Amino acid sequence: MSLSITASYFKAAVSQRRIGVMRSGFLTSGIRSLSTSATNVATEEHEPKFLKAVEQYFDRAAKYSDASEETLKHIKSTDSVLSVTFPVEKNGKVVMIRGYRSQHSRHRLPCKGGIRFSSAVDLQEVEALSALMTYKCAVVDVPFGGGKGGIMINPQEWTEAELERITRRFTLELCQKNFIGPGVDVPAPDVGTGAREMGWIADTYRNFNPQDVNGAACVTGKALSLGGVRGRTEATGLGVYYGVREFLAFPEVQERIKHHGKVEDTSVIIQGFGNVGYWASKFFESNGAKIIGIVEHDYAAYNLSGLNIEQLSLWRKEHGSFKGYPDAQILDNPMALLEAECDVLIPAALERQIGLRNAHRIKAKLVGEAANGPVTPGADQVLLKSGKVVVPDLLLNAGGVCVSYFEWAKNLSHLRFGRMNKRWDERSKGQLLALVEGNAGRPLSEVERRQLIHGAEEHELVYSGLEDTMIVACNETRQTAIAKGIDYRTAALANSINKIAASLAGSGSIFTNA
Repeated sequence: MSLSITASYFKAAVSQRRIGVMRSGFLTSGIRSLSTSATNVATEEHEPKFLKAVEQYFDRAAKYSDASEETLKHIKSTDSVLSVTFPVEKNGKVVMIRGYRSQHSRHRLPCKGGIRFSSAVDLQEVEALSALMTYKCAVVDVPFGGGKGGIMINPQEWTEAELERITRRFTLELCQKNFIGPGVDVPAPDVGTGAREMGWIADTYRNFNPQDVNGAACVTGKALSLGGVRGRTEATGLGVYYGVREFLAFPEVQERIKHHGKVEDTSVIIQGFGNVGYWASKFFESNGAKIIGIVEHDYAAYNLSGLNIEQLSLWRKEHGSFKGYPDAQILDNPMALLEAECDVLIPAALERQIGLRNAHRIKAKLVGEAANGPVTPGADQVLLKSGKVVVPDLLLNAGGVCVSYFEWAKNLSHLRFGRMNKRWDERSKGQLLALVEGNAGRPLSEVERRQLIHGAEEHELVYSGLEDTMIVACNETRQTAIAKGIDYRTAALANSINKIAASLAGSGSIFTNA
């Protein structure tokens, strides 16, 4: 990606963050209703719930790992779960609020995972997501254990002041039970939460831990003014782009799905137009792909010649939905668009969107799981047997936690990335360029010179670190899949299990043996 494109996307990220704050309630309700209603359409009653699905995937991958039976039991089990209730006054009445925080694995600390606000939050969902975070961190070599949290509320039904009280009270509970801290457990945004809520959490933690000089690292996904990192907003969507790009370049994938292997002229349908779906679509579009469909909870937009993502986003912001958008066919049965012909289908909403009821009708050649758990185990087998390639969630949507790691490291170092070396790099490049100009006998223009000697800004370093992380993780997954003759999900999970097992073996245990 060129420097000019990178810079333009960083500016757009700042703008999109402001838009996201203004319409956070709409996005939250839209994504959540998409999850519940679409799940009923996609899944059979006997299909496993999310936690069981994660466990089934684990059991399948465990057979190809090098871990012992005892170690596998340890890795699979959840370490700690916190369940709290507390009262909050609303309209003169007291409402009891329930919240959860799950620490699936503390083989590496801190634990890491988002906090979501949704009326559908339950303990099983939080445990499943925390387990997925453990495996996700391991597959991309982020040194965290897995965690996840949630508060059982619909944020649309509460005012900003009420949401602040709820967030701060939940943070107090986490502080009292030692479930938050830079070296203990570090939350992040998730469904229904964003930089605003992370700021409230950070401020509450700081007030109860004023002596902690590293207190800003107690949470990631913060605003830049509170210690956030540039590039975090678009990180998950950018990671999705990098991951799909890498898999399309693999010769065996090209052979399996009969694809030319380049992002250019690849047709893409994306389910979900929140943060992840929006940014994934922007990066695919800017690199030559055709986004022919965007699926939301109420409507879907379809244009075989390609959608203009920015225009579609602005229309939805102004009108509340895709309805009436003039440059696309608008479908009021949005789930049907998942079954349309395309090269790449990216579910970027929530879990269990492709199940046994619709898996056999999916025509996409490659399914990239930008959401957590969008494909059930049964549907996964249907897709694989029909010749599809499935790029798993624990690998593909790891961009968020990867850049959260960068933000955490930035907060601990108390230093912006690039601050110490940007000017030195520019001077060194300038001296080298002067020698080249002298030998060539032709001076460069000022524009050319600035482009060549440009020192990396923080967001460019973040993009570079994320790209390298995704390239390495995709290639590790590919190598394991080829060596063992298994699918990419099983390969990625097997790699995760082996890395966690190695960490456990290396640290040993004080109490396991007599």
